[in-house]
Amino acid sequence: MLKTSSEIVLVTGGAGYIGSQCCKLLAAHGYRPVTYDDMSSGRPEFVRYGPKIEGDILDGISLDSALREYSPKVIFHIAALTEAEGSTSEPTLYYDINTCGTLALIEKCKEYGVEQFIFSSTASVYGHPSDELVTNSTPVDPVNPFGWSKLMAEKILYDCAADAGLGVTIFRYFNVSGADPDIELGMPFENQTHLIPRLIEAAEKGTAFSIFGNDYDTHDGTCLRDYIHVWDIAAAHIAAINSPVPRGRVRKFNLGLGQSNSVLEVLDSVERITGLKINFHVKSRRNGDVAKLVSGDSKELTNALGWKAQFTEIDDLIRHVWNWYCIES
Repeated sequence: MLKTSSEIVLVTGGAGYIGSQCCKLLAAHGYRPVTYDDMSSGRPEFVRYGPKIEGDILDGISLDSALREYSPKVIFHIAALTEAEGSTSEPTLYYDINTCGTLALIEKCKEYGVEQFIFSSTASVYGHPSDELVTNSTPVDPVNPFGWSKLMAEKILYDCAADAGLGVTIFRYFNVSGADPDIELGMPFENQTHLIPRLIEAAEKGTAFSIFGNDYDTHDGTCLRDYIHVWDIAAAHIAAINSPVPRGRVRKFNLGLGQSNSVLEVLDSVERITGLKINFHVKSRRNGDVAKLVSGDSKELTNALGWKAQFTEIDDLIRHVWNWYCIES
């Protein structure tokens, strides 16, 4: 069914890496995305698919203004602080933005009649899972304030969905990477902590790269992760709109591919795509790293929402990040 431009979706964090991709795909499907972003890490040039309101997630006046002016029935709540290491040094800030900010937004949703709420959570809520593959039944046990702040926000959504009249979809992201295939949008490279952009910078700049541990119980001794393309993350959000959950109910999905790549496999792919060699050395394990974090129930998302990943090869993700890096640098 074609959508008209009057069908508005408010995207918190819409000027950021994931939020801007969601806005682009929303516009392509006939929705009108409205970006709500404090621009602390968002980029003004990424807001090109609809209007922008600059405001903090805890700023009730700005939220009132946005919801009153545009009357969205759907919200993508993507705005968050996401660095696990940073959360240990500034836990109060993470709980303020990620947990209290979600509660503040839910209160406004109730007041202004929002119907569908799609929430960006994280696989970090599982902490150090004992399961070989992570499913919705895997016990949650975060190991840092970032994971806890997101898990607490999930709990608030479960408790408040009926009272607020919201149909809630929770996506627990695994390792998001890639860039816009059209090379219009992508991740920042400055102060990156994620593996793929750090490897690409090491390859291009010729700097040494550290691998932390090669003695894990995996096929090559390095950690395994489930990498998912940011474009497929955005597509899952569109699928959630197209298959809305009844108001007052909550559903959650692990948003990963259900396949893994090791650190060494990702490094090999970066060398293949860039044509550059990476000077790496192995150091001892870091505290907190788990051997394997891979979704084991990605088919549930396909069955429920009809979503299917478009980019399933690690080379696709890295090629798009490399193309973006070449433009950015």
